[in-house]
Amino acid sequence: MPSSGGISDDTFASVLSAAQAGAGWACTRLWRDHAPAVAAFATARGSRDSEDLTSEVFLVVFDRLREFTGDAAAFRSFVFSIAYRRLVDELRVRGRRGEPVQLIAEEDPRRASSAEEDALERLASERTVALLDSLAPDQRDVMMLRIVADLTVEQVAVVLGKREGAVKALQRRALVQLRKNFAEPRTPAGPADDSD
Repeated sequence: MPSSGGISDDTFASVLSAAQAGAGWACTRLWRDHAPAVAAFATARGSRDSEDLTSEVFLVVFDRLREFTGDAAAFRSFVFSIAYRRLVDELRVRGRRGEPVQLIAEEDPRRASSAEEDALERLASERTVALLDSLAPDQRDVMMLRIVADLTVEQVAVVLGKREGAVKALQRRALVQLRKNFAEPRTPAGPADDSD
């Protein structure tokens, strides 16, 4: 039976066993199967360097791998519990230190994207961030873990240390809020035209 990560539980068990024995190919497989979702979650949740955070998460995962027991779904919860804690740590430290100023380096013209691509990507990111920022922090965490990390309600409850009923309620409130935000007009209404 396939798990939420797309790998069958039988295959996962053999990959996990090999990774716990130190097989490099198995560790690579676990990384390849889970790292993109961790990086997407970290980016969507505001990490300044999602690749670095993902690497930190997997250093902990591989360090604690021999202690892990469970199926593919439990492993996904294990990985995202670590990712969530690392992200909270990053946001807490950043809140204390303030936002860094980024220097703009000259870009290699062979790797540069077009201005249009940059603008569209920035606009989509800004809209997504604005929608997520309209949610309460707990609601945002639940939605990110459900959608980006593809965790079940039960897994989200484990990651956040909440009851399943609380997670369902947060998800329901988040969806109501997002529907309201989509229903609102996208441009402000101007004054009524009385010239007729």
